[in-house]
Amino acid sequence: MANWLVLSAFIAVTVVIAQAVRLLFMVINGWRNRKKAVGVFHPYTNDGGGGERVLWCAVKAIQDVNPNLDCVIYTGDHDASPDSLSGRALDRFGVKLIHPPKVPFTSRLHQVVHLHRRKWVEETTYPRFTMIGQSFGSIYLSWEALCKYTPLYYFDTSGYAFTYPVARIFGCKVFSYTHYPTISLDMLSRVRGRSSMYNNDSLIAKSAILSRFKVVYYTLFGWLYSFVGSCAHLAMVNSSWTQSHIEKLWGIPARIRRVYPPCDTSRLQALPLEKSMKPPKIVSVAQFRPEKAHPLQLEAFAVAIKKLDQDLPRPIIQLVGSCRNEADEKRLQNLKDLAIKLNVDDHVEFHKNVMYSDLVRLLGGAVAGIHSMTDEHFGISVVEYMAAGAIPIAHNSAGPRMDIVLPENGKQTGFLAQGVEEYAEAIIEVIKMPENKRLEIAAAARKRASMFSEQRFYEDFKAAVRPIFCDGKIYWRIISGPPCAQFTLQVKKKQCSKCTGAEYSVPLRQRPLISAVFSVQ
Repeated sequence: MANWLVLSAFIAVTVVIAQAVRLLFMVINGWRNRKKAVGVFHPYTNDGGGGERVLWCAVKAIQDVNPNLDCVIYTGDHDASPDSLSGRALDRFGVKLIHPPKVPFTSRLHQVVHLHRRKWVEETTYPRFTMIGQSFGSIYLSWEALCKYTPLYYFDTSGYAFTYPVARIFGCKVFSYTHYPTISLDMLSRVRGRSSMYNNDSLIAKSAILSRFKVVYYTLFGWLYSFVGSCAHLAMVNSSWTQSHIEKLWGIPARIRRVYPPCDTSRLQALPLEKSMKPPKIVSVAQFRPEKAHPLQLEAFAVAIKKLDQDLPRPIIQLVGSCRNEADEKRLQNLKDLAIKLNVDDHVEFHKNVMYSDLVRLLGGAVAGIHSMTDEHFGISVVEYMAAGAIPIAHNSAGPRMDIVLPENGKQTGFLAQGVEEYAEAIIEVIKMPENKRLEIAAAARKRASMFSEQRFYEDFKAAVRPIFCDGKIYWRIISGPPCAQFTLQVKKKQCSKCTGAEYSVPLRQRPLISAVFSVQ
């Protein structure tokens, strides 16, 4: 019996060692075969939201900073190809890439290879402990990605911070664009306060024991999140709210840059400010995800219609968004059912997965734009409303409150609301508003929106990433002179052709025997 136990233990240890050696060789192979490229980790390249707009604008900016770098997209969409991705960027977001992105491939087979383990980051895979499940699942997914194609630079655009240590192990320089922290101090405070939300089930909120357990869970996860986030060489964030949380959580303020996301203000600003009020149209642009709180919009809209004077025109609300999966499709159907239940279905339109040209048309016809997500990290849709001349009615928290819906030269730029009644009152006020006042607010909002333009994004993004792409070499040049003269040691730190180097001159008391140039990495 003892011999069997010893043999079993020996076999188990051997298997573990063999697996460890196998993983080590995979990492070494990745190090040796690193390509001079940027690997962009974005498993969902068809989500259609603001994150995808950032993806393509970031790719375009990288291509502009260093045209010699390939941009390789890690995607779980099996129908994606370089041409289809480039076409999607143009058709859906109006972003024309300098050249199509690449998709990881195996040079031996010369065929496109996609990520096949994306299910490990699907929220449906983890009915419970979703946050930690998706985070550890992203480690598994990034391992697949980096084993198939190891770039010199690893760029995360989807907020999978747990992949950063993996990329560092493979020898990559890691930089990210973080839309929102996976966990925030606000989330922790809500659990402590036992507030029910989309990310805090009512069953847990009602139980003191379960709430206490979740606080411990969130605290432990926060420690892990702090460690993995600190592995980034550069972390770009999209708003003041996100920046404040990431700085506290990751503890690397010197490596954090705020880069406002790209908003199509130029094309939208060409739209007329005058809007048709027959009938007045209110637009809502957001993915059909639970945190976007579409039911709140419909409930507020129903209350507003009931309170409107009979002589005023009945408004129409247009819900525009994309569906990523079956769960989103189900939520969309639930919204249609809710509209019928609230008896406003004749005044509600649903637009799913629209093309960019159709989105511009819808924004151009809207008198107001509604947004209802609590703690929206930024709020690209709110900026788009303002640029298009639609008065924003946004949630009174995070990005809209801290960065966007602020006075412009002392003039009002929109409304901030919280709760059904406040949203309903804002809707009524916009509809009843005199034309001259509406135009004044719309003009101020449009001017405010100009600070979040695509051009501003390109400038700030390129300024942030340029040091990452610099080679950082230091050149030492010893220059000889006449026999009796002093000699000078010039030290020049050369980064790249677009960066400013620094030169230092140090007098030498003794003539060097030779003139030489040394290069130190």
